This record gives sequence, C-alpha cells and structure tokens, in this order.
Amino acid sequence: MEAIADLLAEAGEARVVDLAKRLGVTHVTVNRTIGRLRRAGFVTSQPYRAIFLTGQGRDLAAECKTRHETVVAFLRALGIPERVAERDAEGIEHHVSPATLAAFKAALRKARR
Repeated sequence: MEAIADLLAEAGEARVVDLAKRLGVTHVTVNRTIGRLRRAGFVTSQPYRAIFLTGQGRDLAAECKTRHETVVAFLRALGIPERVAERDAEGIEHHVSPATLAAFKAALRKARR
C-alpha cells in the first residue's frame, strides 16, 4: 500500500513493473498481491494498466506510512543510522502491536521535550 501511494505521488501512476522493482519481488508476486488488494477494496486496476488506490486504500496507505515513520523515528532516536533504520522498519512495522507503537510515540514525545 505504501509503495503504491509513493509511486502515485512521485509518478502519477503505479505500475506492476515499478512496484516489482521497488519491492525487489517478481511481477507475479505483485499481480497476486494486487488481486488480493483489489478484492479487499483497496485498489482498482485493469490488466496492463496503472494501479490506483480507492479511498479506503488511501486511508490504509496513510496509516502504513505513519507506522513506518514512527518506527524509523524511534530507531533513529536510539542512534540507529538512517539507512539501517529504514531497512529494519520495513520488517518491524508489519509486526509491531498497536500498544508497542503507542509506546514508541510516547517515548518520542518525551525525548523531544
């Protein structure tokens, strides 16, 4: 979702080939994922055409981006280098519980005071 939103913001469209390249996966993997996202109501797409987010998809993409940014900021606050924090956040953000994410946010607010 986040990669689709980023491509839409950068290029005005998200294509399977661009998503595959960005995510380091095959176009088959992207097509399967897009199928699931379409069935769930998050994207619209047609064969050989761009992929677009629905309203529900835009909301989820924004939530994903916020989660990612929070995890990266928390890791950076711990002294983790930017590049490592970005890479690690990709895994952490998908598994972190809402309670832990809230604790990350609280720790960041406290550290900024």
